[in-house]
Order: sequence, then structure tokens, then C-alpha cells
Amino acid sequence: MSARRRTWLRAGLAAGVAPLLPATGAATVDEDAISPERALRFPRDHGAHPGARIEWWYATGWLQAPGGPPYGFQLTFFRSRTGVADALPGRFAPRQLLFAHAAVTDLDGRRHRHAERIARWSGDEDLPEAHARRADTGVALGRWTLRRDAASGRYAALLAAPEAGFTLDLQLAPTQPLLLQGDAGHSRKGPLPQQASHYYSQPQLAVQARLTLDGRSRELPGRGWLDHEWSDELLAPGAVGWDWIGINLSDGGALTAFRLRRADDSVVWAGGSHRPAGGALRPFAPDEVVFTPLRDWTSPATGARYPVQWRIRTPAGVFGLRALLEAQELDSRASTGTVYWEGLAELADAAGGRVGLGYLEMTGRGQPLKLGL
Repeated sequence: MSARRRTWLRAGLAAGVAPLLPATGAATVDEDAISPERALRFPRDHGAHPGARIEWWYATGWLQAPGGPPYGFQLTFFRSRTGVADALPGRFAPRQLLFAHAAVTDLDGRRHRHAERIARWSGDEDLPEAHARRADTGVALGRWTLRRDAASGRYAALLAAPEAGFTLDLQLAPTQPLLLQGDAGHSRKGPLPQQASHYYSQPQLAVQARLTLDGRSRELPGRGWLDHEWSDELLAPGAVGWDWIGINLSDGGALTAFRLRRADDSVVWAGGSHRPAGGALRPFAPDEVVFTPLRDWTSPATGARYPVQWRIRTPAGVFGLRALLEAQELDSRASTGTVYWEGLAELADAAGGRVGLGYLEMTGRGQPLKLGL
């Protein structure tokens, strides 16, 4: 990437809260405003919200055939409003940036592979190479795609990363109702009202996948989790990053917990939820969630230190969490501009028995988190 383009992208992201001018396929800011009064509507809110500054669709899970080695997978599509439409009007003005990350964790081979993509987008939903559609989930960056079928509710994702030696062809089918995080999908992320997002999850997804590693393909079943979240503020003032877990519980329930941290590891905000199988959602208040790090791993590539073993206290119980592979760091400085840790982890009860499996995410550990170049 040229120095001129990098400077231009930084300038656009720095103005990320600027209003979006009307354009083909573009939404207005009012339609996409973050508000506790706004009820989520589906299938519309499965789609993109270009008036919001930041948005992501995020799927994780694990794949394993009977008697075979386990694999973790992660895919994330990001959308960021640049705020440069005033200076560059027209159908092809880069009003949005789209990013995508994909990763595969091979526990048997003790290897974590990852890849990333980036594209500029005008907001025109008909552009084939880069778009994020509003009516329902439909995101594309070149040949990387994530789509939702309105009739079945199934998601399909295809991500080919020859540079990392893998291809993921995923089918993810809901087995439970949507889980609206926070207050009916309005999730606070800080002490001020504007520090909030719209956020829902789809836990306990039934997964069928074709995973290709170094030219060898296999069909694998699995279990997954999907988050969709959009907001106008990435972090509350003073926060440098967050720690987050999304766990499919072995009994069919779902556990979410997160905290936003300052540089000294003090907590700016915390939250999460628990939904037992077939039961009602129990959101967590900020003072009900406590993350206690127990053991760190230091990345030899970046020098960042990540807690890979935790004790996590929630109203649903006190749990142990352990990363199943320490080296699950993603260096995405060529796309989102940050380095973070995202990986497969197991949840254990007080006796040490596994009660769930899912993903742990840690951002802002090596340097304060920023979404941009």
C-alpha cells in the first residue's frame, strides 16, 4: 500500500463520525442511529447499517469429525464509515471501508493460520467486488463472502486464503432463537449513554464445513456462534481494549461476558449475559462480571502479553477459562491497524470439568486498540 493511500485512509477514519451523504445504496444516519428506543427488526437488522460508524459480523466455532483432530475457526467482516464523502462525491467515492479476517486453529498440529482482506466501498450495494447489503446479511470482499438465506435462516461463508494455506466453506444453521444482548439488543459499553451498540448473538449454530488445509479437503461438522454489532463509538474514553468470551455451553445454553479495560487493567465497563437452554435471558450488570487473569503468554512476534488462563465470575457461576492453544494472535495491522488475540478456549466448572467451548478475544494488549490504518 502506498504512503499516499495510507495517509488518505487514516484521514478518512479520523473523521469517522461525519455524516454520510445520500448515494446509491446508502442509508441515512437517522435510520442507523444507536438508541435504546429503537427496537431491532428482522431480517432488516441482519443487514448493514452504513450510517453507523463501525459494524461487524463475527462467526467463530469448532469443527471435529468423530475420532478426528479438532479445528477452531474465526471469520469477521468489518465495515467502517470513512466520513470522506463531502470531499469525494460520486458513485465511486469511498464512503466505507470493508475489512475481513479469517483464521483456522489446528490444535493437533499446534498451528494458527490467519489471513485478511481490505476494500474501499462507495455504499453501492450492486458493486460485486465489495459491498455490505442492508436488507439482510450479504457481505463481500472480492471472493470472500458471508450471506444469509432469508427462507432458512442459514448462513453461508466462503473464504479462500491461499497465502495462509486454507479455505473455509461454511454452512451455519440456527438451532435457537436470536439472543438480543443488553436491553433488547441495546448494549451499553460505557458509563455515558452514547457509549453503546446494537448487538445480538446467534449461539449454538449447527455447522457443516469443508475445510481445506494445504490442498487437502475434509468435510467436518461442528458448532458455532455468530455476533452482529454496530455502534458509533469503538471505546469509551480511557479504555485501551477489551476482553470478551462467547461460549456455547455443553447443556445447550449460552454465556457471554466482557470487560473494557484501561491501560492499568482497571475496568471501564463490563457486561454479558446467560441464557440457559430453553430459558430466559439474564443480562449482567457491570458490577456482576469479574475477569481475573491467572497465566500470561507473551507473543514472540509482537511482545504483547495475553492472559491465556482466567477465572471469570458472573451471576451464572464462577468459571475457569483456558486457551486451547496459546499462539492465536492475529496481526492485522495491514487492514484494521491493530494486533489482537482471538482463539478457541474451553470453559470449566469449579471442579475443572469442561462445561463449554467457544472463543476468547483480547484487544489492546500490545497497544491501544484502534480500528483503522
